[in-house]
Amino acid sequence: MTHTEIEITAELVRDLLRDQHPDLADRPVRLGARGWDNQLWRLGNDLAVRLPWATESADALLRKEHTWLPALAPRLPLPVPVPQRLGEPSARFPRPWIVTTWVPGEPADRVPVTRTAEAATTLADFLTALHQPAPRQAPAGRDRGGPLADHSAGFATQLASATELGLIPDPDAVRAVWEDAAAAPDRAGPALWLHGDLHPANVLTADGTICGVIDFGDLFAGDPACDLAAAWILLPDGGADHFHAAYQPAPDAATLRRARGWAVLKALVGILIGDAGVRGRPGGKATWGPPAHAALRRLIATAHH
Repeated sequence: MTHTEIEITAELVRDLLRDQHPDLADRPVRLGARGWDNQLWRLGNDLAVRLPWATESADALLRKEHTWLPALAPRLPLPVPVPQRLGEPSARFPRPWIVTTWVPGEPADRVPVTRTAEAATTLADFLTALHQPAPRQAPAGRDRGGPLADHSAGFATQLASATELGLIPDPDAVRAVWEDAAAAPDRAGPALWLHGDLHPANVLTADGTICGVIDFGDLFAGDPACDLAAAWILLPDGGADHFHAAYQPAPDAATLRRARGWAVLKALVGILIGDAGVRGRPGGKATWGPPAHAALRRLIATAHH
């Protein structure tokens, strides 16, 4: 984590707008959230400013969203933060930033889904609409576009860490799910548009169901299995079956096996980040633990399917 030396304040956000987008500078500014890569500041009722503050990679991710998301957003059946303006690096702030539409809702790591069937259908409709063939010049997945087996060393390291911390009751059962997934045939077919990072903090809820999807910084073209992992990560028990019945075209057995592998990887990351949060370590987020533990339990329970 490389937190920027510059403290981001409402005054700084307003000054940046005054310099580059003065027609927006008189709107009220207030902190919305501090995410992993970016800080989000509310701008009036319907806009938000996202400024990179932690990871070095955030600059390229914001530019990628600004380039691609406006064209994808109109076909998506859920609200997403559509980029409206780009801010360029300046003496005041040395990194790019964007102004997007504001998406109301509560992050699912804080307010989980409770209406299982409805949320499963909503998520399936969203991913069916998003998962269309991408143009040749679409961004490739940094490390998520290739074969799942490429992640075997990372999986082993994460499982060992989580086991050592006493966070995994049955490491052998987790390993069995992973090994089956990593042995599944690779995808043959066009690269599809993917969100790439569908964990509970990037999905918004209201009234027990999903009402929005945020943070498209990982947007890329590749194997839909990466996104289909969300069925186990985001939905309550039984939700994955509802989801797979609603998603089109129906995923084949190999895709589902790979999706389970991605879900195991995401669950282990969530468990470790959640534990770091409970222990008060930097980069930790305590709210990530419970949904990740629930996802891992679901994946193990359905391993015989």
